Amino acid sequence: MLTLYDVTVQSRLLLGTARYPSPAILAEAVRRSKTEIVTVSLRRETAGGKAGGAFFEMIRALGVRVLPNTAGCHSVREAVLTAKMARDVFRTDWIKLEVIGHHDTLQPDVFGLVEAARILTAEGFQVFPYTTDDLVVAEKLLEAGCRVLMPWCAPIGSAMGPVNPMALRSFRAQFPDVPLIVDAGIGRPSHAAAVMELGYDAVLLNTAVANAGDPAGMAEAFALALNAGRLAYAAGPLEPRDMAVPSTPVIGKAVFA
Repeated sequence: MLTLYDVTVQSRLLLGTARYPSPAILAEAVRRSKTEIVTVSLRRETAGGKAGGAFFEMIRALGVRVLPNTAGCHSVREAVLTAKMARDVFRTDWIKLEVIGHHDTLQPDVFGLVEAARILTAEGFQVFPYTTDDLVVAEKLLEAGCRVLMPWCAPIGSAMGPVNPMALRSFRAQFPDVPLIVDAGIGRPSHAAAVMELGYDAVLLNTAVANAGDPAGMAEAFALALNAGRLAYAAGPLEPRDMAVPSTPVIGKAVFA
């Protein structure tokens, strides 16, 4: 069970809705992943005019909770305005907050992110901030009123997986009681299992599923991997050792000549 802003869900997989080959394939991916939360970019979809309206209706018909996002926003003003529009469209105070600062890596503008988070939480939003693995920035976001953090493990859409596992481990250790969702950079189910084994609470995916040869099959694979990683973390995985340790000790055992 995962609790995000007093809402409890069963699935630890959050699924993006962009770049799928068709609405039918998106719907099947949502079904097979058993996700209960999907993200939607208001800026990208409203650019489609009437098609955008039809897309929103299709999302509502999926019967899942919508987490609107401010993808494509490069300033505090843009992000705040987009969040307010999303609240009107989807009737939710949830917002995945993105303030992009670098065009190539799509790395967040962490200064603008903290400012926008402070403005939105003051106006009643429940903010899910897309951030880096910087501990100081994370502290500032919590001070701004965020109760969930979404650190990246690699640049958006890169599929590189965790490029700095030690930073992710430190992030988890620093914020043991804060729900942490890895967002961006995961490309394979094994990557998802790896971050869940570090104790993360959930994973948000889009590109790795939407761009797969079989998006629905990949969505199910990720769901299974997340469950495996979470179970492994809860069971207490064996830490790496510097030398071999026999699985069948001989000390104290009878010796046969």
